[in-house]
Amino acid sequence: MPIKNGTDKFNILLLRISLKSINPGFVKKLITILFFSVFVFSPAFTQEDIWEEMLREEVEVENPVYLPVIGIGTGVLNYFGDVNDNFRNPIGGKLAIKVNVSTFVDNKHYFKANFFLLNGKLTGNERLTDRNLNFETGIISFGINIDYGFGHLFKGAKRIRPFISAGIETMQFNSKADLYDKQGMEYYYWSDGTIRNLPDFPANQLGSIILQRDFKYETDLRDLNLYGFGNYSQNAFAVPVDFGLDFFISDRVTMRLGSSLHFAFTDYLDNVSYGGVGVVGNERNDMFSYSYVTFHLDLFSDPKTIIIEKLFAEVDDFDYTMYEDEDNDMVFDGWDDCPDTPLRVKVDSVGCPLDDDFDGVPNYLDKEKNTTPNAYVNSEGVEIAEEELITLLSGNLAVNRDEIDIYIQNIIGFSKYSGMTNLEIPEKFKPLDINRDGYISFDEVLKSIDDFFDFKSSLTTADIYELNSFFFAQ
Repeated sequence: MPIKNGTDKFNILLLRISLKSINPGFVKKLITILFFSVFVFSPAFTQEDIWEEMLREEVEVENPVYLPVIGIGTGVLNYFGDVNDNFRNPIGGKLAIKVNVSTFVDNKHYFKANFFLLNGKLTGNERLTDRNLNFETGIISFGINIDYGFGHLFKGAKRIRPFISAGIETMQFNSKADLYDKQGMEYYYWSDGTIRNLPDFPANQLGSIILQRDFKYETDLRDLNLYGFGNYSQNAFAVPVDFGLDFFISDRVTMRLGSSLHFAFTDYLDNVSYGGVGVVGNERNDMFSYSYVTFHLDLFSDPKTIIIEKLFAEVDDFDYTMYEDEDNDMVFDGWDDCPDTPLRVKVDSVGCPLDDDFDGVPNYLDKEKNTTPNAYVNSEGVEIAEEELITLLSGNLAVNRDEIDIYIQNIIGFSKYSGMTNLEIPEKFKPLDINRDGYISFDEVLKSIDDFFDFKSSLTTADIYELNSFFFAQ
């Protein structure tokens, strides 16, 4: 049986009729939604992403292994003892470097052990009316402390957390003093505030030379034994107490701002102590502070989450039939508009065979692949004349209603009724308005055409064309 180009035009005809009774605003919204759906949810664009997401999964590591964390930073040391600077500045002390290795000591990760090495210098320069003392000592301290990050109170992921810690350390020191200038002349502190090369006597007023301190600490104070302490030990223990804030920059990088007080079990850091001869210090042991910033890098611990590459996607309530491809055309059945395409036939994005000349016959069945647009074709895609189609339709064989619909849809065109509204039915078409409602319906048009082909109508072919135009102009 012959077929006509665009067998889906009957659906378009019904859509045109239906749209006449639909609110125009609703139609615009519907078209917008459909347009959005086609380009956003189209399997042609999302198919690859769907598979990637289904085969990759980020999971939390149940029992991660935490290895030691390395930290390094810098800060300033300030001394508090018998010999102190006249003007103290907590951030104006001597630079020091701290290296730290830490690890958790409990299962819940509330407590952390820190093994640290601190290297720097302590200094004091005292200028009083009755005494003028100065010293500098290098400090090398190695110790361990346990810090608490308030995990009981701050549960969950927090970017900033306070901490406190306490521990024990052992340190070495070697106190020295600046007693001579670059030329080797000894400092004498005069009552007028000057430093000279001779003692403060009136007879030396004219013969003395004013000196400037070079702050080169060249003299070992223990060897001088100025105050009768003898060969005291330059090794001591101390208790460091630490506090501050941890800033979690990432899962593996933490910045710590802190300050520590170191209570030493010695009173000889500045070579002045209680019970000395000539210069007497207080009864308290010496102490010093360290204000610092350190960065801690977790380079070796297991990550908190990992990405699993799965061979098979495990999805609850997953419809596997949506992702089958029974006709092997590389388009999943869930989006295949032509699910029974023959093997190795080229298809478009929705799985239908290609039809390059748009005559309704796919390329693999089309024997005339360059049919004139809007031409009548038979089942093999070969162009036929309108007269031949009419002859076929008017023969002895029964004619399907669909074939008549196709012919009607083909003759749709513009006429003198195009663009006109609220039309009155012409006299020659009034007999076709069977229900006398002043409107020629689609069924009434089809009956008129059936009567025309059955030779039961007085209408001519031109009248049929005009009737069609009038119908769509109503």
